[in-house]
Amino acid sequence: MVRSMTGYGRYQETVDGMDITVEVKSVNHRYYEYSSRVPRAYGFLDERLKSHVQNYISRGKVDVYVWIETVDSPGSEVCINHSLAESYVNALKELSDKYGLKNDLAAYELAKFPEVLTVKKEAEDEDAIWQSVCVVADKALERFVEMREAEGKALRNDILNRADTILKAVEFVEERSPVTVREHMMKVEARMRELLSGAAVDEQRLLTEAAIYADKIAVAEETVRIRSHLEQLKSFLDSSEPVGRKLDFLVQEINREANTIGSKCQDVELARVVIDIKAEIEKIREQIQNIE
Repeated sequence: MVRSMTGYGRYQETVDGMDITVEVKSVNHRYYEYSSRVPRAYGFLDERLKSHVQNYISRGKVDVYVWIETVDSPGSEVCINHSLAESYVNALKELSDKYGLKNDLAAYELAKFPEVLTVKKEAEDEDAIWQSVCVVADKALERFVEMREAEGKALRNDILNRADTILKAVEFVEERSPVTVREHMMKVEARMRELLSGAAVDEQRLLTEAAIYADKIAVAEETVRIRSHLEQLKSFLDSSEPVGRKLDFLVQEINREANTIGSKCQDVELARVVIDIKAEIEKIREQIQNIE
């Protein structure tokens, strides 16, 4: 299924005592470019996320944001630095005695001094944290992919409609091209009769002129190739693989054939149709820039 390179997905869930939120968004880019913002304490998640996200996207500029808030941390323990606390108490008593101050130090006040109380945490299991984050990331990525596929479907339909428009224009070119040869020969014959003042016209000369002109404006090869390219384009749009780059190359080839037809045609109606073809090709090219 065709996917757009633009997408957004967000999910929040409490897993194993952690409130985890993962947000994923992407925009167009020629290659896969990844950037993330994770809490400093969980920096080890960055490389794992980068590799994991690439399972869902092959091209585009992706930004991943992770928020983690600990809801329950039974492994934490408050520790008292008794030696430091005693030093503070002695120092304050000395100040009180020396300067005749009231020594009304309370335990609450003592606890405010730096490093008297410290929180000791058990070593965190990085693999377990990653598994919890991965659960939430996958759900965010599923929503992200759903949005990209929905937009990709719209792009696919638009491109197919434009491809059909080009095909109809190519059919007109194929029908009109032989007619222009006949019209040209009628003008040549009329001109020759005018110049020869009613004398017999050399039929062999006319046939030769017709053959030269027909060869000069022949576009059968180009229209056949455009038809083939359009069939390939439709096939790529039904592929389950990323096809953005292939489509980009294919549209360049279609445009090349259209340019060749434009350089050959010497008919106003054909020239207008070629302009229409090139306009549709350009619109398809713009849409393809959004496809993964």
